[in-house]
Amino acid sequence: MIQFADRLNTVQEYYFSRKLREVRQLIAEGKPVINMGIGSPDLQPPSTVIEAIQQSSTEIGAHKYQSYQGIPELREAFSEFYATHYNVNINPQNEALPLMGSKEGILHISLAVLNEGDQVLIPNPGYPTYTSVTKLIGASPLFYDLSEENEYQPNFSELEQLDLTKVKLMWVNYPHMPTGENAKKDTYTKLIAFAKKHHILIVNDNPYSFILNDKPSSILSIEGAKDVALELNSLSKTFNMAGWRVGMVLGNENFLNQVLKVKTQMDSGMFYGIQKGAIEALKTSKQWIQDQNETYKKRKDLIFQLAQQMQCSFSKDTSGLFVWAKLPEAKKSEEFIDQLLHEHHIFVAPGTIFGSQGEGYIRFSLCIDENKIKEAINRLKKVAAL
Repeated sequence: MIQFADRLNTVQEYYFSRKLREVRQLIAEGKPVINMGIGSPDLQPPSTVIEAIQQSSTEIGAHKYQSYQGIPELREAFSEFYATHYNVNINPQNEALPLMGSKEGILHISLAVLNEGDQVLIPNPGYPTYTSVTKLIGASPLFYDLSEENEYQPNFSELEQLDLTKVKLMWVNYPHMPTGENAKKDTYTKLIAFAKKHHILIVNDNPYSFILNDKPSSILSIEGAKDVALELNSLSKTFNMAGWRVGMVLGNENFLNQVLKVKTQMDSGMFYGIQKGAIEALKTSKQWIQDQNETYKKRKDLIFQLAQQMQCSFSKDTSGLFVWAKLPEAKKSEEFIDQLLHEHHIFVAPGTIFGSQGEGYIRFSLCIDENKIKEAINRLKKVAAL
């Protein structure tokens, strides 16, 4: 019998991979499931992006292997994008590295930084991939709790009480997924000071900063940040290009060179047409982003109505593609969403998949048409009227 790697015992199949099979089965059985569980944008990218990939596909050399570091014009576009939207100076020659989606960067950075036995500070609640990648590499997650009472900001007093001697890496994510909270004015400054004190690499995962947020921010805007921090960003959410797999990691040349050592073993460069489309996306006007946010605002207001039907509480002052809602007292997240799915054919994400601090919460996605949200509201109204 073939024996598989022991590291697979440390992780399970991604929750949405498993749960969406169940959702698809219900749909195959004729059940009218409304899926508001995942953050896969349903809107179109800017038309210029589509035109760019179409036109570039006929250029000489477009179908050859491409540079691991991307074409120079793409790195220039990253640099200009950060200067325009974040007021951050990025040297396109050596401080920007394209990725096949920012999720790829989580693995690459972890492989470049961590040895077996090292520890990683991971937010709880937080993106599950931080934990699974850490375990696959043989390092250990050290969770730091984020709470509603502290507006989902790191509690630095609690962090200082931890044994940090084995910690080499810390994941940070603002606007925060799943809660939508933004970093407070001094959060990044405190993070940089904390990282320098304890010789920890901070990685800010920043794919949601333009969704329902009029003040995009970057950890790299803080003085001295490039000494101890990297930032991941992505075109998936902002420009509705999730399937294109275009991301970036930004930071100082030495850090990126280490990541590049890993990356060059894993791929053979990004398709030329996708790079040309990404360049056009990064030139998109602020007005286009604002117009898209009007669509998301309408959806979010409807999700608030749906959450109220479920007797949930929530904050309205959040960013990103999700609504994080607290269930009525004593309700368990996974039990609640299973009941909702099988009795009302509405699928939302249980808070527990994001960590133990997610118990008692659920997460709604805004990547769903307004009419579908209204239909979900009406389903629950009919039940309440019985």
